Amino acid sequence: MRTLWGRDREIPVLRRHVARLPGTGGVLVVRGGAGVGKSSMLAVAAEEAAKRRVDVVRLVGIEAEWHMPFAAVHTLAGLLGADEPPVAGDSADHYRFRLSLALLGALTSRSERRPLLILVDDAHWLDTQSWEVLAFVGRRLGGDPVALILALRDSAETEARLARSADGSSPAELRLGPLADKDSEALLDARAPHLDPRLRARILAEAAGNPLALNELAAAAARSGESGLPPGSLPLTARLERSFGRSVAAVPPPTRALLLVAAFDDGDRLDQVLAAATAMTGAPVTVEDAEPAVAAHLVDVTDDFLIRFRHPLVRSALQQEATLSQRQRAHAALAGVVQDPERAVRHRAASVVGTDESVAGDLARLADRLLERGAAGAAAPLWARAARLTGDARRRASLLLRALETALEVADHDQAARILDDIDARDLPAEDRVMLRWLQEITEGGWSGAARLGGHVAAAERLRQAGRDERALYVVHRVAVRAYYSAPGRDVRDAMVRLLDRLDLPPRTPRLVAALGLVAPVERSAEVVERLDGMLGDPGLTGMDLTELTAGAVAVGALGHAARLAADATAANRRQGNLVSLTWALAYQAWCAVQLGNPTLGRVAAAEAHELAVETRQLNYVYPNMLNHGHAEALRGDCGTARDMAERCERDLLSKGAHTMLALVQVVRGVAALAEGRYAEAHEKLDAIFQPSAPAYHPFVRFSVIAHLAEAGMHCGRRDRVAARVRELAPFDEAGAQPLLRVALRCARALAAPQERADGALRSVLDTDLTAWPFERARLQLTYGALLRRRRRPAAARPPLRAAADTFDALGARPWAERAHRELRASGETRRSVAFGIDQLTPQELQVARLVAQGLSNREIGERLFLSPRTIGSHLYRIYPKAGVGSRTELATVIVGSDPD
Repeated sequence: MRTLWGRDREIPVLRRHVARLPGTGGVLVVRGGAGVGKSSMLAVAAEEAAKRRVDVVRLVGIEAEWHMPFAAVHTLAGLLGADEPPVAGDSADHYRFRLSLALLGALTSRSERRPLLILVDDAHWLDTQSWEVLAFVGRRLGGDPVALILALRDSAETEARLARSADGSSPAELRLGPLADKDSEALLDARAPHLDPRLRARILAEAAGNPLALNELAAAAARSGESGLPPGSLPLTARLERSFGRSVAAVPPPTRALLLVAAFDDGDRLDQVLAAATAMTGAPVTVEDAEPAVAAHLVDVTDDFLIRFRHPLVRSALQQEATLSQRQRAHAALAGVVQDPERAVRHRAASVVGTDESVAGDLARLADRLLERGAAGAAAPLWARAARLTGDARRRASLLLRALETALEVADHDQAARILDDIDARDLPAEDRVMLRWLQEITEGGWSGAARLGGHVAAAERLRQAGRDERALYVVHRVAVRAYYSAPGRDVRDAMVRLLDRLDLPPRTPRLVAALGLVAPVERSAEVVERLDGMLGDPGLTGMDLTELTAGAVAVGALGHAARLAADATAANRRQGNLVSLTWALAYQAWCAVQLGNPTLGRVAAAEAHELAVETRQLNYVYPNMLNHGHAEALRGDCGTARDMAERCERDLLSKGAHTMLALVQVVRGVAALAEGRYAEAHEKLDAIFQPSAPAYHPFVRFSVIAHLAEAGMHCGRRDRVAARVRELAPFDEAGAQPLLRVALRCARALAAPQERADGALRSVLDTDLTAWPFERARLQLTYGALLRRRRRPAAARPPLRAAADTFDALGARPWAERAHRELRASGETRRSVAFGIDQLTPQELQVARLVAQGLSNREIGERLFLSPRTIGSHLYRIYPKAGVGSRTELATVIVGSDPD
C-alpha cells in the first residue's frame, strides 16, 4: 500500500466511492492543480479495487490527441471489447451517440460478471468527442456496478466541461489542495533528508505544498545545489517545466531527439518514435537511447514497448523549448512513419511552411470523414487549416465557408467568429456570398425576434434565384420557428410563403411542409393538414423527417396528427441514435400532451427533452421544455413547481430579449391559478396573451388558451369579456382549418354562454365527437353536471360528472378530478377518489412504468432510454411501492387504467 502524505481526509472519500461496488456505481471527479497528486489518488483507488475484487480499466488522456475525435473512447472501447458502430447509413451523423450506446452496453455486459472501476487520468486532455461520450455514459451509471473516476487539472476548460455536462445535477467532486506545512516537511525530508536548512526552507516556500514540486525541486537541488533551482519569480508550473527541461538537457543527444519526437507524437508506440527520431537526425536511434530518459524519470516504457511521459509537464517543457525548425522536422519525420492516415495527414499539415495543395486536399477529405462520424466540431478547424494551406483564393474562401457553417451547427460561436474574420467575400461566388451574409448574421447569436427575418427571406430568395432551392428551404426552415414565435408583420410572412411556393421541390417534402405550417399556421392550415394526411405512415420517412412534420402539425393545430407523428418520430430517432432530433420530437410531444390536457405524458416528454437539450447543448430548447413541464405540473396540481419554472424562464427570457415567448410563461401561470381555483387571477394572466399592448401578447398562442380563459371567466363573472375574445378569434377560424382553434372556440362559446342558454350550449357541443379531445370533453361534462346539480337535477347530473371524474382521473389532472368528485358527492353519489399512486413517480420512473405497460423487457426499455437493464431494475424497485403494486403485471394494469381513451 502506497504512502501519501497529507491526504487523510481525501483517501477515505475515494475508498468509499469504490466500496459502493457492487451495489451502485457513479462518477467521481478528482481535481486540482498540476502536480498536486491526482495520479497518486487514482493509484490508491486501484489498490482499493484490487482488495475488493473489482476489475480496473485505466485510460489516460494524451495532450497530443485532444484534436483527434473519439481517440480516447476508441481506446476504452478496445479495452472493454466493445463493438464500434459502423459509419454508414442515414444515422452516420449520429455516430457519437451510437458509440455512446455501444460503450454503455459493453460496460453493462462486463460489469454483470464482476464490478468494474474505470480510472481516467489527465481527463482534461481527452478529445471533446470522447469527453462527451464519457459524460453521456457516466450520467447513466447510477444503477450499475460500474464506477468512473476522472482526474482533471483545474483550468477554464475543466470548468467549462463540467458545466456543459451538468443536467440539473453534477458529479461528485474531490478537490485536492496543497499539502499542509507539516505534511510538506515530512515529504521533503523523506525525499531529501540531508538538505541544507536554508535550501530546505526555500524549497518548502516555493513548492507551496505541491507534492510534484517538492519532489522535483528537491531532485534539482540534489543535482546542482541552489543553482539548480529555477528562478522563484516564475509561476510554479513554469518552474517545474524549467526543472524538467534541465533534466532533458542532461541526457545524450539521441535521447533528446527521441524525447522531442515523442513530445509531438499523438501516439505512444516506441518503434514509431524511434523511426521518426532516426529520420529526423539521420543517424540510428535505438531502444538503448530510451534508457537514459527512463533512468531520469522522464518517461516510462511498458513491456509492450509503449512510451509514456511521466508527467504532462515533461511533454510541455519539450514542446515549449523546441525551436521552430525542430518542431517542423519532428512533424515531418512523424508524417513519414505514422501508419494511421488521419494522424499522418495532421503531421504533414503541421510540417508545411507556406502552402501545399495536396495536404490541403487531404485535410479537407479528413474533415469530410469526421463529419460523417458526427464530429462536426473537429471537422471545422480542419477545413480552416486546409484553407490556410491552399494558394487558390476561391478554394480558400469555400473551405472557410464550410468551416463556418459546421462550427455554427455545433454552436461554437467563438470558433465561428474567428473563421468569419478570415473570409474574404469577394472570393466567393454570388450564391455563396448570400450564405455568408446569412451565416454572418447568425454568428452573433442571441434572440433577434422578427427584426432580421426580412434579411433571411432576402438571402433565401437570392439562393432560389441561383437555382439552389434546397439551400433556400434550409434558410427559411431554420428561422421558421422564430417566425412563429416572434409574430412578424404580415408582409414578412407573406414574403416567406411566396418564396416557399416558388421552390421547385416536391409538395410533400417534410421540411417544406413544416416551414409552411410554421410560417402560415392559419392561412395554409388546410393545405398542410391535407399534405400530412397523405404522409402519415410513410415507411420512407426518417426520424428527422417525422420530427419536422410534427412541427408543422403542431403549428397548424392538428394535434391528432402531431401526437401520432411525435410518437413515430421519438421511436425513429431513438432507433437511429439521433439525440438532436429526438430532443425536438419530445418537445413537440410534450406540447401536444399539455394542449390535450395530459400532464402525465407531458411531464415525461418534457423532462427527457430538457435533459437531452442540455446534453446536446441545444439551449434554445431548454426554455420551451421547461415551460411545457411547468404547464404539465400546473395541470396535475403541483402549482408551486409550475410557478417556479415559469419564474426561472421569465427571468432568462427577459435577459435574452425573447419577449414574445413570455406568452408561454403566462400560460403556465394562468393554468396554475385555474387549477387552484383562483379564477380572477387566472383570467387576468391568460387574458394578457390577447392584449396587443401587453408583453405576453401572441397571436397564435391565443388559440390554445381560449378554453382555459373561458373556464376562468365563467367562474369569476367575466363571461362577456370572454365572449369578446371569442369574437376576436372567429375570423381566424373562418380563414383556416385549424383543428385546435375550431374545437377550442366551440368549447369556449359553450362555457361563456349566458346562464339562460348554458344548458343548450353545453349539450350541443357535448353531442359532437370530442373523442380526440378528452380534457375538453371532461371540462364540458363537469360544467354541465354542476349546472344540472345546481338546478336540482341530481340524477341527471351524475352521468356527466361521473364521466368527467373518470377522464380527469385517467389524465392525472388532479384539480379538475377533485372538483368532479366533489360535485358527485354533492349530487348524492358516494365515490372514492383515485389514489393517484402513479402521481408520485418522477418523470423518468413514469416513463419506465409506461414502457413496462407496453410489455417491454428491462433490456428493451434500457435501449429506448439509453440506460442499462440494471438501472431499469433499480427504477422498478422504487416504482412498485410508490404505485402500490408488487409486479410488472399489476403495474401495467395501473398504467393502462390511467391512460385516457
